[in-house]
Amino acid sequence: MRADHAATFRGVVDRRVTGEPVAYIRGLKEFYGLVLSVDPRALIPRPETELLVEIGLDRMRRSITERPRPPGAPPSIAWDVATGSGAVCVALAVESRRRGYSADVRFRATDVSADALSLAMENAVAHGVADVIEFAVADLTELADAAPADLVLANLPYIPTEVVPTLPVAASFEPVLALDGGKDGLDLIRRLLAQLDGVLAEGGMALLEIGSGQAQNVRASVIELLPGWEVTIHPDLAGVPRVAELRPEAGE
Repeated sequence: MRADHAATFRGVVDRRVTGEPVAYIRGLKEFYGLVLSVDPRALIPRPETELLVEIGLDRMRRSITERPRPPGAPPSIAWDVATGSGAVCVALAVESRRRGYSADVRFRATDVSADALSLAMENAVAHGVADVIEFAVADLTELADAAPADLVLANLPYIPTEVVPTLPVAASFEPVLALDGGKDGLDLIRRLLAQLDGVLAEGGMALLEIGSGQAQNVRASVIELLPGWEVTIHPDLAGVPRVAELRPEAGE
């Protein structure tokens, strides 16, 4: 083994011994059939978040096939709030293009962290979908002059503050901003709920990833902040409630 190769190998081993995630060491993470660039600018994409993509794609398909837009109407907008590495938005854009939805939908990816947003842009460029994604730094949906979205998706931080220090050591390498969801883990989710009525287009809906044990509290928050809205909770492959689907009742 060449001396430079040996030094590189020792450096990688030393990083792993400290608990640094393999994804950060490799600089890559597989998500929804894609290989994404990852680094400490953003949370490492988790397999359970693929459910958010699956449901999002299904709802986009339904919208396109069941409620076709009038000739000349602009494409619908899918907004990935707190996009992080861009995993959800890039996966949606790549799969939409593969399925032939490109003419019917455009994407918006926002994040409060400019560093995270730069990583999302890199992933979009690498997968050839930067042309269909609008990127902007924004605190949740606080974006000036943004057109209403037909679909809002969000994988917000939902880990309770007191739990964050007890997570596996690998999580200590990830940005706390992307993990800490406040006292009960729902601070940012409640903030987003309070904004949804003002950013969704007529007939629009939202998909929010939630943590284990949070379904009941999310339902209660929707009743309080969005009275009359329908809530459906979707479990992941392990049977854990994982995605909350929210929409105004017909006629709202």
